[in-house]
Amino acid sequence: MRKVLLALLVLVAVGVVAADRLGVRIAEDKIGEQVAAQYNLQQRPDVTIHGFPFLTQALGGDYDHIEVTIDDWTQQGITVTGVKVDMRGVSAPLSEVTQGSAANVSARTATASAVIPYDVIKKEAPKGVKRIGPKGDDLEVDLVGTFLGRPLTTTAVVEVKPTARGIAISPVSVSSDGGPPVPLALVKGQLTWTVPVADLPVGSRISVIEPTPDGLRVGATAENVRLNDLQQQQK
Repeated sequence: MRKVLLALLVLVAVGVVAADRLGVRIAEDKIGEQVAAQYNLQQRPDVTIHGFPFLTQALGGDYDHIEVTIDDWTQQGITVTGVKVDMRGVSAPLSEVTQGSAANVSARTATASAVIPYDVIKKEAPKGVKRIGPKGDDLEVDLVGTFLGRPLTTTAVVEVKPTARGIAISPVSVSSDGGPPVPLALVKGQLTWTVPVADLPVGSRISVIEPTPDGLRVGATAENVRLNDLQQQQK
């Protein structure tokens, strides 16, 4: 009898786990559909709902941690890559999720991150910029131009800062390859530009910038985010 009861308990447990995993997949698909519609994405993003059991979270409408991977995202003609949104303290009533509505879906905090590739940054750069790469917290730029009527190749270090208009880039030092010293003021105009990416898909201004081998990794965090409000902002 004990063996029979044990077998029944195992079957019940397996059934609950199976129902839990099926429920989480359905919810992830629904949230992905909402995000895709909200940002007019060509593909539905990958959504991961963390925490177990899922059914307890779903019935209560409160989720500890949800991750959304959008990958590519375009703003003002600039495409950034590796876009991810990490939402904490998500309130999503079960009725809203199952109906595909975002009216009452919100997150206590939402942190977005993305990479702006160097070739994208270079497209926005002034004429003469030939190479861009990371150098500590700054970027290193190769510039081809003229100085005192002679062709000159210079290497400059430029800093990057988030602004309301986008990522502002300006030189902090410059050196020439074997030629006469080049005054910083002379190349300041040539090496000052803005990459027009100011916000990420959580409705928040970029506040963190980190140079990486692939590009500038940027981040933004917003609090008390309502998905429906973001959808209205996009229209």
